[in-house]
Amino acid sequence: MEKRKFGKSNVSGSVIGLGTFAMGGGQWWGEFDEGLAEETIVEMLDAGINTLDTAPIYGLGRSEEIVGRALKRMNREDVVICTKCGNWWHDVRGSRRKVDMYGVPIYKALDRSTIREEVEYSLRRLGTDYIDVYYTHSQAEPPVMTTIEETMSALMDLKREGKILAIGAANVSMWHLEEYVKWGELDIIQQKYSLLDRAIEAEIVPFCIKNNIAIQTYSVLEKGLLTGRYQRGTQVEKGNIREESPWFLPENIGKPLDLLDGWKDLCEKYDCHVGNLVIAWTKQQPGITNVLCGGRRPDHMKDNARGGDIMIDDADMARMNKDIAEKIVLA
Repeated sequence: MEKRKFGKSNVSGSVIGLGTFAMGGGQWWGEFDEGLAEETIVEMLDAGINTLDTAPIYGLGRSEEIVGRALKRMNREDVVICTKCGNWWHDVRGSRRKVDMYGVPIYKALDRSTIREEVEYSLRRLGTDYIDVYYTHSQAEPPVMTTIEETMSALMDLKREGKILAIGAANVSMWHLEEYVKWGELDIIQQKYSLLDRAIEAEIVPFCIKNNIAIQTYSVLEKGLLTGRYQRGTQVEKGNIREESPWFLPENIGKPLDLLDGWKDLCEKYDCHVGNLVIAWTKQQPGITNVLCGGRRPDHMKDNARGGDIMIDDADMARMNKDIAEKIVLA
């Protein structure tokens, strides 16, 4: 599978990455077989994937611990580990988040002291002495508005010390981006992006291309909607993570499903299903470096990896872009 450089760093990652949010379990994702999840990580290299994304907040350390157990069975140098800081539950430093995902108070904390502590927690859970890409998971909010100057100073120190190899920022605005670039060397950002949500194309993508900042995307399959497995009339259960998506509303769900139905001939041409085609479309968009796809089972991970090997030709990309522009409008 193709590998792409993460900004100005020396880190290069496969165009498809394995996302491990669901390996945190909890009310959004439910329980699962941890052994199978661990096997998914171990087998990702055989599928051509070397990039793996996790975070302390995913299960309050559970996801990182599963990754750590898998790493013991792998060659550490073969794996690009991305993890994060900024969601804090060890004390009350930071700004209280509105949503407590795992039944404990969570704070957005990006000051030097919490970053220093948080990276050590992650290193221990992962069982490694360095992290390839270290993201700020979410950005500061009132009342504790830690400056990006302070945050970036702490991250640059960690990079100089060799504890992290590349600096990332997730879920950013243009103002955040400009501040990060002003106070240090930002290598990569992680943003929500899909053919249903292309907001970053207006300003963020051009800025990143101009400043040689890689873009890692998540939610490219829109919580499974773009895999084709959902039907018109689907009812989302109360509390399900899909409840927050407007595309699962009865008045909207038919539009993406009609779009996918119109690409059956393309699936035949590229010998894939529609989810693979959507992943391939995403990784071919300007400025997109890496596409994260979640999975807790080896077969799901291998299926997503298929999208990284498909190269859609120019004429078909133009057709798909035209279809999206015409059909994807929220009610």
